[in-house]
Amino acid sequence: MDSDARGGRGLARCLSVASAPVNGLRNYAAGTVRVARRAGWRGLLGREERLVFVVGCPRSGTTFTGSAFGSLEGFVDLDEVTPLKAALPRLAGLPKPEAARELRTILERVRLLGLARGLRGVEQTPETSFVLGAALAAYPQAMAVHVVRDGRDVVCSLLERGWFRASRGDADDAGHAYGAQPRFWVEPERRDEFARVSEARRAAWAWRRYVEAASRAPLELRYETLRDGAVQLAGALEVPAAGLARAFAGFHGESIGRWRDELTAEQLADVEAEAGETLQALGYG
Repeated sequence: MDSDARGGRGLARCLSVASAPVNGLRNYAAGTVRVARRAGWRGLLGREERLVFVVGCPRSGTTFTGSAFGSLEGFVDLDEVTPLKAALPRLAGLPKPEAARELRTILERVRLLGLARGLRGVEQTPETSFVLGAALAAYPQAMAVHVVRDGRDVVCSLLERGWFRASRGDADDAGHAYGAQPRFWVEPERRDEFARVSEARRAAWAWRRYVEAASRAPLELRYETLRDGAVQLAGALEVPAAGLARAFAGFHGESIGRWRDELTAEQLADVEAEAGETLQALGYG
């Protein structure tokens, strides 16, 4: 088959959204509009395969990091790609080759419709942590960066957001419900337990599971030293160190160590019971 025929079929796959459910179409619309606004004319030329996946637990600095990388020359922040976010619980249960194909189809569709295929897309959906192997198989030239933050501070931030609060009845932008119900990343043998424990323990559970999954990333950034650590990645990301320094200059670490003032003794005990070993292993003990 000639290259034009292959390209035509690939384009058809990327554009075949008409049969998707209405919610799926809305997800693509929201995602591609955001990307197009950021990419503009810069992404019209070329085909860039060196994506960057920013992974880690929510409230660990992934959003700031993704936005900083995306501000660099030749990059674009894809944000949390809503159709991918909606599909990730299902993709996490698929064989890696199949998950890789679907993940690439989703991202290429967003990049194409968002006029961003010529730029290095920065994908920052935290749940991509659980399909990181598939993401890197889909884009062999890509790089993954794990942003790690003290799990006790993450718990404080998650409690503030209330995403694991039993009384929450709403959902996120991808339609995933908040509340006490077990997520796809909860160990099957412990699903009943998840709904019964405290909100603080559920938040610590989330941190532990995301960190375990994202630890496969070849690059790591610590939230506590985010600015300096990011500059040290310049060589791996093939970007000027000065540009990275400017991109991360706005980082402020006032919330580092907030757990000392905000977690009760009972909450801290729940966090340590669920994630104490992981905290110790990462040097946060």
